[in-house]
Amino acid sequence: MNRSLLSVPTAAAAGLARCHACGLLSRLPAAAGDAQAACPRCGAVLHLRRPASVARTWAYLSAAAVLYVPANVLPVMRSGSLFGVQEDTILSGVVFLWQDGSWFLAALVFIASIVVPLAKLLVLFFLLLGVQWRSAWRPQWRTRLYRTIEYLGRWSMLDIYVVTLLAALVQVQSLAAIQAGPGAVAFGAVVVLTMLASQSFDPRLIWDAAAAAAAPATARPPAPTEAAR
Repeated sequence: MNRSLLSVPTAAAAGLARCHACGLLSRLPAAAGDAQAACPRCGAVLHLRRPASVARTWAYLSAAAVLYVPANVLPVMRSGSLFGVQEDTILSGVVFLWQDGSWFLAALVFIASIVVPLAKLLVLFFLLLGVQWRSAWRPQWRTRLYRTIEYLGRWSMLDIYVVTLLAALVQVQSLAAIQAGPGAVAFGAVVVLTMLASQSFDPRLIWDAAAAAAAPATARPPAPTEAAR
């Protein structure tokens, strides 16, 4: 770990807080507590770190992990025609596209609908454990990892878009009926919950934990992570 990165003065150490509503950087009053300080421009409550960041992220992440299994096991689409009714899961749709010769589309759906949500769950679990254990291991790399999954998470709704588009096209032609299955509801909930988890997680806690672990025991300042739990 680069010690020079941890020696850089931080806004929290200087008593500065960024408003989560309007983005104004303000100085916290010395006499007022963190929960009582308000933004001078919009009036929103100022916090050095996102309130209850770790607890909220754990809650969203645990719910998403529970729903990840039915999202991949239950059918995401029911198609009915003169020949009968067929139910397809995400994985069966990937297999069908692969066997049909649409290899690129099959790989795209597999990565966006199975790999990306699972990777997002695992990475957030890893980051949360690092913060709670006050790990000082490679904070810069972990911050970049968080930014990567936050960027990739927006592509996880690809299956829902495909089902909606197919349903609209088929209903217009009146040849068959396509409906979203229970797996689509669970999958959409997983995507929304992982998005909420990534937004609730405060990556600055990574650096707080690293700075607390690197500082001598007698010189450690009060960690702002306590207010974020």
